[in-house]
Amino acid sequence: MDKVTRTEAQWREQLSPQEYRVLRQAGTEAPFTGEYTDTKTTGVYRCRACGAELFRSDAKFESHCGWPSFYEPADGDAVTLLEDRSHGMLRVEARCARCDSHLGHVFTGEGYDTPTDERWCINSVSLSLEPAELSSVAAARVAAVALGFGAAALVLQAALPGPAARLGGDPRQPRRGDGLAEQ
Repeated sequence: MDKVTRTEAQWREQLSPQEYRVLRQAGTEAPFTGEYTDTKTTGVYRCRACGAELFRSDAKFESHCGWPSFYEPADGDAVTLLEDRSHGMLRVEARCARCDSHLGHVFTGEGYDTPTDERWCINSVSLSLEPAELSSVAAARVAAVALGFGAAALVLQAALPGPAARLGGDPRQPRRGDGLAEQ
């Protein structure tokens, strides 16, 4: 995994003020306010700062703590753990292994009915969710690069959901009704 390094000025330019406060200054978003706290969407949770895959939806569970909870990361090397003695407590901080951004904390032995007996309490603002249906389109785009444009059009067309998958023809040519052919 290639490490991502940026200056603090570059991080400030890339991230919103709230994202910067949580990801780069180890802040915490208010409980029950994050966009992924109650999300049930199937997909991959990535680091909002660098895009590294961190968690999968099948490891997400309802802990009712106010933040998204997972029982394990997607890969053991995706997250680094550090001792955190801030706020008069001893906790385990979770950071993105690729860019060293703060994600949240890990708690063990709380009695949740999970395979690991761990609760990875992660700030929503530290994550971005890539829904599973988008993952297939992303895979088709990778195939497009690998196969060359002609064959890639077929792969991408097959991966697209809904009407786009049934259009057929040359995807490089504008179609009537798409706003491009009439221009």
